[in-house]
Amino acid sequence: MTAPPPGGSVRVLVADDQRLVRESLSTMLGLLGGIELVGSASDGEEAVAMALKHRPDVVLMDLRMPRMDGIVAIQRLRERLPDVRVIALTTFADDESVLGALRAGARGYLTKDAGAEDIRTAIFTVAAGEATLDPAVQHHVVAALAGDAGEDDCVDASELPDGLTPREAEVLELIAEGLSNAEIAQRLFVSPTTVKSHINHLFAKAGLRDRAQAVAYAYRVGVAAPPE
Repeated sequence: MTAPPPGGSVRVLVADDQRLVRESLSTMLGLLGGIELVGSASDGEEAVAMALKHRPDVVLMDLRMPRMDGIVAIQRLRERLPDVRVIALTTFADDESVLGALRAGARGYLTKDAGAEDIRTAIFTVAAGEATLDPAVQHHVVAALAGDAGEDDCVDASELPDGLTPREAEVLELIAEGLSNAEIAQRLFVSPTTVKSHINHLFAKAGLRDRAQAVAYAYRVGVAAPPE
């Protein structure tokens, strides 16, 4: 879909922590027909607040941002503004980023080397209620889904406490082993930012304040075995 939807322009909010990227995207969107830029945010927390205020049709969301990362922001928007469509627009095209964004509720995923027409088409596509995926990341989705299938064969998510996902339980087990975020990232072949996001999620689900509580919790619920 390359034409704007009937009934007027698509209202778009941009969220990116890099000022140059944010301003470049804003300038580009202002030049594209059928699009109305309603605001720009510098992190996920500000993006959620601005979305609640301006009620955009589409949010272009970076994933790696301070205070609140893009994946958490996408989840918050899905909970509070389910009609808002989110497109993840990021430098990263690794399995964890792609699948994490889509699971959180993103309706599209583009890398930052996408051209203006690609971004315009993606915005109109998701505004129409459809999904869009950059061809450059499609093979990552296939690989990630295949990896999840293998993981699910080993861990039954229904047996995990407090709604933890198999990946969050794996991170919790490694915390109990005494690994740092960087060491966990190396073990799981993901970025430290992704590990931090998993830790934030599992801490919130289990009501944990720090790693010491996390270790005790892991032993108590059987995710990890205490040393003999």
